[in-house]
Amino acid sequence: MIYSKNGACWCGSKKKYKHCHYEFDQKLIQMKMQGYEVPPKSIIRNQKDIQILRESAKINTAVLDAVAKKICEGMSTQEIDDIVTEVTHAHHAKCAPYRYEGYPKSVCTSINEVVCHGIPDSKRILKSGDIVNVDVSTIFKGYFSDASRMFMIGEVSDNARKLVEVTRQALQAGLDALKPWGTLGDIGHAIQQVAESNGYNVVRVFGGHGVGKEFHEEPFVAHVGRPNTGMVTAPGMTFTIEPMINEGTYDVEIDPEDGWTVTTKDKKLSAQWEVMVLVTEDGYEILTQ
Repeated sequence: MIYSKNGACWCGSKKKYKHCHYEFDQKLIQMKMQGYEVPPKSIIRNQKDIQILRESAKINTAVLDAVAKKICEGMSTQEIDDIVTEVTHAHHAKCAPYRYEGYPKSVCTSINEVVCHGIPDSKRILKSGDIVNVDVSTIFKGYFSDASRMFMIGEVSDNARKLVEVTRQALQAGLDALKPWGTLGDIGHAIQQVAESNGYNVVRVFGGHGVGKEFHEEPFVAHVGRPNTGMVTAPGMTFTIEPMINEGTYDVEIDPEDGWTVTTKDKKLSAQWEVMVLVTEDGYEILTQ
């Protein structure tokens, strides 16, 4: 579509196109002609979107902070779910996972060999030596936010501690590789390099994703890849980076009984950290972590 320079910008900012996204579009056209995959306009946020996303993300971070203050040995994963529900509702927000495609709880609690989507349970008690990922997602004013943290319970093994720490390092490497007008392949490559250089493997079938007015939007953010490939990371995009790193093989399987819980196929440990980012003109902004 051709836009008038003096007409309203397509992003909904109410600014003239020439003063808003004209130069942005010219850059994307140039990159597309060079063979790059460019993002659709539907996932480029305007300032109104970004402001509400920041508000949603602030709540999401507060929820994770509340969990961090209370999580401990002897607590059930259902108690974690209760904390998430209470704090989210206190902020007049909603828990995004609850009833999402049939998911029964308000948060995901993934322990040891569980890669993701672990379901809270009053009978699952945290014990010394466990590593657990708590994945919180929030809806506020119709906008979604998403992040997760790893927690080490009591005295964990050296192997478990190293996996958690290297996974955090891999996430940071991905962030360091993120730049405006770069590519998603840059991020995936950086994460893969850190994980594999430490003898670990990166889960392939799950990855990060766009976040905005839907829980999961374009793009899919793979945590493996080659530099200078994949979708262009343009200013205004919001997505998660959430590497899942396995101690053994990257193969996973889904529990046939609950249809949700994803575990490592070899039942070795897995760890994950997740942040939600906004690509900016000069770098990136972490919205929630």
